[in-house]
Amino acid sequence: MLTWRRSRHRAPDPVHAVPEAPPAAVRAPSDERGAADVEAAAEDYLRLFHAENPGAGDPRERLREVRQEIARTGTYTHTPDELVFGARVAWRNSGRCIGRLYWRSLRVRDRRYVTTAEGVAVECVNHLRDAAPARRIRPTITVFPQDRPGAPGPRIWNEQLIRYAGYRTADGSVVGDPRYTDFTAMLRELGWPGGPGSPFDVLPLAISVGDGPPLLSTLPGDAVLEVPISHPVHSWFEELGLRWHAVPVISNLCLEIGGVCYRAAPFNGWYMGTEIGARNLADADRYDLTPLIARRLGLNTRSERSLWRDYALVELNAAVLHSFGRAGVTMTDHHTESRHFLKHLEREEKAGRVCPADWSWIVPPMSASVTPVFHRYYEDRLFMPNFVHHPDSLERGLGRRGAREG
Repeated sequence: MLTWRRSRHRAPDPVHAVPEAPPAAVRAPSDERGAADVEAAAEDYLRLFHAENPGAGDPRERLREVRQEIARTGTYTHTPDELVFGARVAWRNSGRCIGRLYWRSLRVRDRRYVTTAEGVAVECVNHLRDAAPARRIRPTITVFPQDRPGAPGPRIWNEQLIRYAGYRTADGSVVGDPRYTDFTAMLRELGWPGGPGSPFDVLPLAISVGDGPPLLSTLPGDAVLEVPISHPVHSWFEELGLRWHAVPVISNLCLEIGGVCYRAAPFNGWYMGTEIGARNLADADRYDLTPLIARRLGLNTRSERSLWRDYALVELNAAVLHSFGRAGVTMTDHHTESRHFLKHLEREEKAGRVCPADWSWIVPPMSASVTPVFHRYYEDRLFMPNFVHHPDSLERGLGRRGAREG
């Protein structure tokens, strides 16, 4: 394997640079909202639930129960059916996700009874195993206890359950993923000894109950499905020692349903090839591999007019799709997923619903104008339920919150 490092020069971190983590909004924590706000959100959601689930009956009795519970406790508890439907609709409402055609298929693992950091860590590992049986990835969410007044639920500090460390070296360069240099440093301050020092060392999970100190938990190898990257034509690709994890489980977004915040609700779909090949491995502030690949291809990198970046990017994406296919791991390409998104959009319109979409996220980061999603506008609106970011989660996920703060 080649030993390679990122240079000390880093481009500024783009907003929401992780392509698999599309938050709809940054929201205030639930404990900053009053009972009246919770009651209003609960009524909106429960009316939606009963309208789309006629078998649930008349909502009036359920609304009466919920109002009484909010008056007593400041919040309320979803039934299992309300939780499942809310999680699926949160995916349906995620305006930055192109893969929503499959929203009804989301598997919901109800783990609201798990109250310890150790228990959350165990269930996160189980999630990774359950989400990829025989390498066939299925959309899955695991929901842990909600935040309650004076009793916050668990927090998963990591942006995703599987991410790679970024080690700063003495000369200012980075080994691994530069996005996670601060997060890696924070974990080491908290006691993680670090991995072998390769470009693809899997980070441990950091899990806390509320804002307390986190438990660090190493992921067992059998829970981390990874795909080595090769190329269908260029055999030297294997010499680069590239790989990527197969299950993108976003873990620091809040699932918000009817005024209830589930701050720990890791969820996954499957990768679209460009998320890895055109972003994670190619972005200038991530692994920045296009210059290396261009040199190995013998391209003229002295002139932008040679389009060396474009040629290198195409070959890198071809390698990612080839590798996942060879490994038998679920993955889609950006042309297929663009057509699927328009099919989802058509279904939503026929159902009389607005399909929120952020054009800048729906349009793929490669070959945009030859995909059908490029040639139209969308309504970028926030609907609830949804997956949202909270400011403290954003800070912790990038290691910008001091370890001593908890």
